[in-house]
Amino acid sequence: MTDFNSAPATGDETRGTSADTHFGYRTVPLAEKQALVDDVFHKVARRYDIMNDLMSGGLHRAWKDALVSKVRPPQGARPFHLLDLAGGTGDVSFRVVEAGGPGTHAIVADINTDMLAVGRERAEKRGLADRVAFQEANAEALPFPDMSFDAVTIAFGIRNVPRIDLALREMRRVLKPGGRAFVLEFSKVDVPLLNKVYDAFSFRLIPQIGKRVAGDAEPYQYLVESIRRFPTAEAFAGMMREAGFARVTFTRMTGGVVALHSGFRI
Repeated sequence: MTDFNSAPATGDETRGTSADTHFGYRTVPLAEKQALVDDVFHKVARRYDIMNDLMSGGLHRAWKDALVSKVRPPQGARPFHLLDLAGGTGDVSFRVVEAGGPGTHAIVADINTDMLAVGRERAEKRGLADRVAFQEANAEALPFPDMSFDAVTIAFGIRNVPRIDLALREMRRVLKPGGRAFVLEFSKVDVPLLNKVYDAFSFRLIPQIGKRVAGDAEPYQYLVESIRRFPTAEAFAGMMREAGFARVTFTRMTGGVVALHSGFRI
């Protein structure tokens, strides 16, 4: 497996100017959002995967399977390197590596050390520690050289990044020419009546499920609010184009509950 752990970043890592941003429905200083998001995931790390099943009724598994089918890791020994951003517990990386041949390897990059610790434990248990590595990293300034990866994924994590535009540019920078980025994220429900049912479930039940299962409702209240604040699928596709991606497409799933975006580095 290629070792990128000590490789310097060489792309544009310019930081945005100081400003306010949103943390759920709260307005907070931009410089404080990352710490607030980190605290959320420190609290939920050990129950994160269980809560995903409960919050989505198990649908997150089908959504991630759709993502893996788009990644299409090669069979056989041909080298294929995946970067999975904000993938702390390793769920997407495990699926991609198991779907590919022995030449398929992944690096899980996450800013949250508790999530990474859970991922490392899971990799050991699944016998994938030699094919899935875990590294603490900030999506806005990735510690990998240009053109390092065949594919970059981020599943249900881009909305937690304070400066999404920087993260998208970093994703493109580390892709090899012809490589593809995939963003799986919650979106806007576009089926009449389903949106009302979805809102009622999200705001009334998910925080209560979080309180019972994970012992704390507040992180899940933030997660629900952050979903509502995320751009529409069309608007996010525009953000990917602005970041330099070509042939940007998206597919809505489950009535628009989630959308799977992709774009190429040409």
